[in-house]
Amino acid sequence: MIVIGLTGNIACGKSTVAKMLEALGACVIDADRLAHEAMRPGTAVYRAIVERFGEGILAGNGEIDRRALGAIVFRDAEALADLERIVHPAVIAETLRRLGACERPVAVVEAIKLLEAEMHRHCHTVWVVTCSREVQLARLMTTRGLSAEEAEVRIAAQPPQALKVARADVVIENSGPLEETWRQVVRAWNALPGAPPAPETAPWAGCERKGDD
Repeated sequence: MIVIGLTGNIACGKSTVAKMLEALGACVIDADRLAHEAMRPGTAVYRAIVERFGEGILAGNGEIDRRALGAIVFRDAEALADLERIVHPAVIAETLRRLGACERPVAVVEAIKLLEAEMHRHCHTVWVVTCSREVQLARLMTTRGLSAEEAEVRIAAQPPQALKVARADVVIENSGPLEETWRQVVRAWNALPGAPPAPETAPWAGCERKGDD
């Protein structure tokens, strides 16, 4: 089995590319979704986050309010590092468990912190999704309802895209039409040893962008 490590900065389009890879036959593991699950009330991760950041980050139903937590960590590098130290080990353990259960010829680990958390060590190839800063801002404001200031803060809290690109085996540029992104994904997919071939002329018939994480 070939394991693709799929990453990219916020709002560049990892989720869009992951959907395309899933359509081509890959088993996709969404590390962000696993992080959500790890943070559910009652888990050790949940208790550690509340202990570190206080009950002010909780919603009325007792769940962690991710927007409230984000407002803290995206303005404080030390706080963000603390959150990652709490969450990453649980996410990595569950990712490895799911990889072990995957029976398809290609698996994808989709993770914004793939490189920083060293999850790429469990992958055969690293794919990085990029887009322009202007597109990032527009997507964050349109799909997530963030203000321009909030969007700028979230983008600035992450390392420059160029650092990820420098470590990539494949770069997917996702600023333009979905059809162009699809063509790039199909070309890279067909270069994978053992992947079932896909015609490069096949049109993208998937869903529209929703969030573009």
